[in-house]
Amino acid sequence: MILAERAARLEAEAVAASAKAEAADAKAAEALISYLKLEIEKLRRQIYGSRSERKARLLEQMELELEELEATATEDELAAERAAAKTQTVQSFGRKRPSRKPFPDHLPRERVVVAAPESCPCCGSSKLSKLGEDITETLEVIPRHNKVIQTVREKFSCRNCETITEPPAPFHVTPRGFAGPNLLAMILFEKFGQHQPLNRQSERYAREGIDLSLSTMADQVGACATALHPLYGLIERHVLAAERLLHGDDTTVPILAKGQTVKGHIWTYVRDDRPFGGQTPPAALYYASRDRRQEHPTRHLQSFTGILQADAYSGYNELYDASRAQGPITPVHCWAHARRQFFELADIATNARRDKNAAAISPIALEAVKRIDALFDIERGINGQSAEERLRVRKEQSAPLVIALEGWLREQRARLSNSSAVAKPIDYMLRRWDRFARFVDDGRICLTNNAAERALRGFALGRKSWLFAGSERGADRAALMATLTMTAKLNDVDPQAWLADALARIAGIPQGRINEVLP
Repeated sequence: MILAERAARLEAEAVAASAKAEAADAKAAEALISYLKLEIEKLRRQIYGSRSERKARLLEQMELELEELEATATEDELAAERAAAKTQTVQSFGRKRPSRKPFPDHLPRERVVVAAPESCPCCGSSKLSKLGEDITETLEVIPRHNKVIQTVREKFSCRNCETITEPPAPFHVTPRGFAGPNLLAMILFEKFGQHQPLNRQSERYAREGIDLSLSTMADQVGACATALHPLYGLIERHVLAAERLLHGDDTTVPILAKGQTVKGHIWTYVRDDRPFGGQTPPAALYYASRDRRQEHPTRHLQSFTGILQADAYSGYNELYDASRAQGPITPVHCWAHARRQFFELADIATNARRDKNAAAISPIALEAVKRIDALFDIERGINGQSAEERLRVRKEQSAPLVIALEGWLREQRARLSNSSAVAKPIDYMLRRWDRFARFVDDGRICLTNNAAERALRGFALGRKSWLFAGSERGADRAALMATLTMTAKLNDVDPQAWLADALARIAGIPQGRINEVLP
């Protein structure tokens, strides 16, 4: 009787656990849906650019929700398996999982062979022959391996003249150098590429039994920045020598100053000829400043005379002046930026989350988004083609749409009052229409300024980690290192590996051949 009651209780527990696992499986399906929504949203942001800070927070919430749903489903599945193992009548719950991709071929394989039985477990015979083998692959990680390299320089004395000779000391990129180039590259990339301040890096090294104090690491960072500065100069000349187009933008970076922070700025100028089939290597150039006065872009672009694609910031106006000594820079505006203003008025999902007093969806804004999207559809088809082919397609397909859009915007604006919400984005475009429409006459011009916005995304992420730059010099170092790391990324080069190579080679290369170190 007791055994029967215990069996019944175990069976009930197993059934309950299986039901819970089925519910968790349903949650896993929800997680899959959330994952797909997340990927769709990321793709939209890549195509249309960042729409708002609210969207950025929404992405983070979706990622956290996905993580928790997956973890919960796995916990409940394992609990159901343990409960089912205690009874013979309840079948173990099997969770449906998507097929996993095989591990990359470049990863090294270590074979661990399980010892075969010496005799048949059924009859005891030792006459066994191998039929084949089943292989189970498990991804494993080897903890970071640190080592000390001892460079030995032997001394010799001449028996004839008693002169003592010794090979020269090995090159170290930093004074009193004790850190190898790979360690220095890791410190630099984690600080400026992965947004990990030196104090956090120091704590992690301490847990590994290595004493690298904050001041010691900061000393190495300063020395590396000095050694790498010639490469920054080469990239600066390369970017500003662009014959046609630069993408320009800026973002805020708090800078510590006398116990408080001031709103500093990081400026970027990106040279990327790949959208129109150019063979010139892409590069990104960064500058730091304490404020956003117009003197900064004027100084940055003092020698540049091509086309600048940027927002409508008035600080650029001096560069567009026809009386400029070097010649005026030709301004071009970003269609993604203009579209974003209409999209905010036509975003049904956003308005649905507002209170009952939220403004209704603007049909004019919705129509404007559709018309601008038609231009983006054409651009996707000609991206990466030659400037001549892009110009031909634009003349045939884009030009009529641009002309029709201008006429439609002017017609709609004549019917609107100045207080209308949609009047502001319409005025933004019509007052600068020649700058928006200029892409129709030049196949080298891009429709958007997303190249510059992507280049600044790292600083937007970094602000959440390091909060502020410690000084104006610190902001300048961040601009220098961002120039190096982002240029490496644009050329599909691993930034950390390239920094290690550059730090190991830069001292032994003559100044006239320093460009050989570039990615």
